[in-house]
Amino acid sequence: MSSNKENFTQKIKASYAPSGEFIYLGAGILDGEVIAEAEINLPLRMMNRHGLVAGATGTGKTRTLQLLAEQLSDAGVPVFMLDVKGDLSGLNQEGSSNPKLEDRATQLNKPFTPSSYPVELYSLSGKLGAQMRATVTEFGPILLAKILELNDTQTGVLAVIFKYADDNQMPVVDLGDLKKLLSYLSEGDGAAEIKASYGSISPATASTILRKIVAIEQQGLGAMFGEKSFDIDDLFNKVDGKGLISLLNISDVQNQPVLYSTFLLSLLAEIFQSMPEVGDLDKPKLVFFFDEAHLLFNGASKAFLDQVNTIIRLIRSKGIGVFFCTQSPIDVPESVLAQLGNRVQHALRAFTPNDVDALKKTVNTYPHSEFYQIDKVLTSLGTGQALITVLNEKGAPTEVSATMLASPKSIMGPMTSADCEKLFMASPLYKKYQEKIDPVSAFEILTDKINQKQAEDNQIKAQQEEAKREEQESKRKPGEKTFIEQVMNSTMTRQIGREIVRGIFGMLTGKKPRS
Repeated sequence: MSSNKENFTQKIKASYAPSGEFIYLGAGILDGEVIAEAEINLPLRMMNRHGLVAGATGTGKTRTLQLLAEQLSDAGVPVFMLDVKGDLSGLNQEGSSNPKLEDRATQLNKPFTPSSYPVELYSLSGKLGAQMRATVTEFGPILLAKILELNDTQTGVLAVIFKYADDNQMPVVDLGDLKKLLSYLSEGDGAAEIKASYGSISPATASTILRKIVAIEQQGLGAMFGEKSFDIDDLFNKVDGKGLISLLNISDVQNQPVLYSTFLLSLLAEIFQSMPEVGDLDKPKLVFFFDEAHLLFNGASKAFLDQVNTIIRLIRSKGIGVFFCTQSPIDVPESVLAQLGNRVQHALRAFTPNDVDALKKTVNTYPHSEFYQIDKVLTSLGTGQALITVLNEKGAPTEVSATMLASPKSIMGPMTSADCEKLFMASPLYKKYQEKIDPVSAFEILTDKINQKQAEDNQIKAQQEEAKREEQESKRKPGEKTFIEQVMNSTMTRQIGREIVRGIFGMLTGKKPRS
């Protein structure tokens, strides 16, 4: 063994030697050689310090997520993942060996042992798995504004609506509730009611928000708002000692990236708000993988980014790890990126000036290495290889290592549609969330309020008319005839009446009336 190779191996061993449970990622690569004894391990106790899996399309990011999910499940840690194309469902079935897998196993000196994992399938449409829902209240104004693509003024109006609903104990469960509130508070009695305490809502602004809500409904995505809302406790299940892998299949709503990425953040926010503080654990209670992370941050408002920062910074103390997956580290804001201690960087391309700029920025996020020129390594990594640095058990970054990643043990691809349907139809969670519930909420409360107000107004109007009639009656002198009586008893009226009667009877008898 050359001195450089020997030095590399010793440093990798010393840097990646956790005392507790860990995830085996693969083995270090030096000068194109895979060094099996230079094992790259990620301590489980550091998984709640969050992480990043990045790389260009086709470099193996999805399989890295699969590898992480499998080993977390083996360690009894539940996992939640976004399944963008539906090709992670293969986690539920054992993989099969082939020459490429056997060759990789030989290089790593780790036998390939096929295995399957407990999987629960979810869907935002309810067509590809158990229906995932959240109430509008659970979303809150900031996340909902992100979905509806509202500007600052419109977001402020949404905040007013939520405040009014909270102050008046009106649950905002679905989009029907929100539309009812919006209409009520922007005109008539509702607008007058909130003017002093909350300010006015412009009818034009209300109409714009309403149109955007209707657009969401027309795309068939209104089903994700309502009851029964998703119970986060269902994410923490285990099956035969293995952590449950929950997959949200969004292959049928891929054209709505803002919607599903924001839904994921709302789910993460609910986990953050619901879970107790636990401090540092030997292994996380749940690891949350945020695929296509760049979609979350595109066009994000400052308030939105502040909310993301707060969640990511504080949720680790609740035993939750979050891993973002995207093409380039610069897709993630610096304030968030700074909190991602575990990095798995697949190959980057440098075909354009923007690519070159992204490469330079990525290089600057890695510790110095005496074994690599980081920029050259990042552009020369093959599929299934990555540049890795993680946090050791003391919280310090490990040596940077180009790594040959281990192969997943389950199928690296989707199950058949028939197998997927069979899996989720047999799930008790599918039955649990299948039926939508329509509880008493803002829509019903406001409808009753409006109807009651209308009834009261009608009663007041009737009382006023009665009072006016009585007042007119009281002003008449004794024996004084009413206007109608005067008209009916007038000489002219009597004469006209006689003429009409004579005319009628004359026609009946065929005789001309006497002049």
